[in-house]
Amino acid sequence: MKVLCSSVLAIEAIVVFLASLVASTNGSVSSRGLAIGVGSAIAVLLILSVGVLRRPWGVAWGWVTQVIVLSIGFLVPLMFVVGGIFVVLWFIAVRTGTRVDALREAAKAAAEDGAAPEGAA
Repeated sequence: MKVLCSSVLAIEAIVVFLASLVASTNGSVSSRGLAIGVGSAIAVLLILSVGVLRRPWGVAWGWVTQVIVLSIGFLVPLMFVVGGIFVVLWFIAVRTGTRVDALREAAKAAAEDGAAPEGAA
């Protein structure tokens, strides 16, 4: 799960930073420095969130960052769409990653018992 979730957060950080540059130049935000500062801060937060994923509360923190990214839509309305896409990607990463982790644990337990894992051919 960590690999998928880390990928989503890292790509999201890049997109948020680039969106802040666009927001600062197209006039959707009144202060250019504010747009770049807020976008950079959120991008750094997303990068730091990658390291938090190994903690028990890491996935919950990832959901918090998704809400933060969605809230950028109040400054740049198109970010509601982009943030929504990343919320869906985050959900898929968490769900798929959890399934993969469970399958790996089952395969590991089956290998220790000497039996084939369920569903393996």
